[in-house]
Amino acid sequence: MNVIKKTGGERLKARLVLEDGSVFVGKHFGASGESLGEVVFNTGMTGYQEVLTDPSYCEQIVTMTYPLIGNYGCTVNDFESTRSHVRGFVVREFAEAPSHYSSQFSMEEYLIRENVIGIAEIDTRKLTRTLRVHGTMRGLLTTGEEPDEVLIERVRSCELPRDQVAQVTTKAPYRLPGEGKRVVLLDLGTKMGVIRSLRSRSCDIIVLPASASAQEILAWRPQGLMMSNGPGNPEDLPDTVASVRALLGQVPMFGICMGHQVLSLACGAKTEKLTFGHRGVNHPVKDLKTSRVYMTSQNHGYVVTVDSLAKTDLELTHTNQNDQSVEGVRHKFVPAYSVQYHPEAKPGPDDSDYLFDEFIGMMERFAEGGKRHA
Repeated sequence: MNVIKKTGGERLKARLVLEDGSVFVGKHFGASGESLGEVVFNTGMTGYQEVLTDPSYCEQIVTMTYPLIGNYGCTVNDFESTRSHVRGFVVREFAEAPSHYSSQFSMEEYLIRENVIGIAEIDTRKLTRTLRVHGTMRGLLTTGEEPDEVLIERVRSCELPRDQVAQVTTKAPYRLPGEGKRVVLLDLGTKMGVIRSLRSRSCDIIVLPASASAQEILAWRPQGLMMSNGPGNPEDLPDTVASVRALLGQVPMFGICMGHQVLSLACGAKTEKLTFGHRGVNHPVKDLKTSRVYMTSQNHGYVVTVDSLAKTDLELTHTNQNDQSVEGVRHKFVPAYSVQYHPEAKPGPDDSDYLFDEFIGMMERFAEGGKRHA
């Protein structure tokens, strides 16, 4: 692994090259080298530790729009997984000397350890406006010296991986025992926040790979099935969709983010890619039943199309107040529902946490012989 180098007190140059030919020149921090990925942006003022360790950012170069990042250091208890999944990290300014009572190491120390390249001192506002207008793009982050023209051609000709879920899912089943309801957690790239939310309700958790078949899931005799968040295009998971479709009505289901999209596809809905996605901790979502608006944490590039719900047994339950996109659905006849946002993330408010309590209640009613969850 390459560690950071300085010349005369100055940091080495780094460049971010986009497929549209844009080149952003800044200062390097973290690991050095070269990395390709999809360039996206996150609007959160805090939460960079969660971003760096969220499996849903697999194969992405993440731009933070808030101008100062890293000021409170890193704490392992705030991580969402055991390693970083991003391909690069872009900030306006990073804090070399963090200050927080719980900090265990700096953000730069963590990036070096995880071999993640960072670039600072670029115009992140200009970069974000470019992505908002033209959409997310392939990008290349480098500390090398090759000419811009060579790098632009490289990023334009590259093909990004489409096996992100296979990269982040567990390789083998494992169990987190509890005295409550037995829940199979289908790991599409699950965050620790999801596991913590289930464990706080004493669930007996069986974590299975994304490739688990319906028969393998049922073999654990679950009282509920949770489909987790995860990276990439949900249409790249036809086997997972087929497993969920086969289990509709046999076991209560709750899906989050990618799990929401998988459930929707299993019920016959369609998905599409958003221009620049929803990534941040301040997205307003309206519950159509109560008319209450929740401030939510989000991280997705794909969304269920609202028109496609009309030909399914799903009803729309939540919408995004910014663009009216689908944020939640519920099956009309069997116990299954899902949300596009992250109720486990608790981005300040924790009022979306009730969705886990609804899941527990749905499993209890199903066990008593009820097929509906309402």
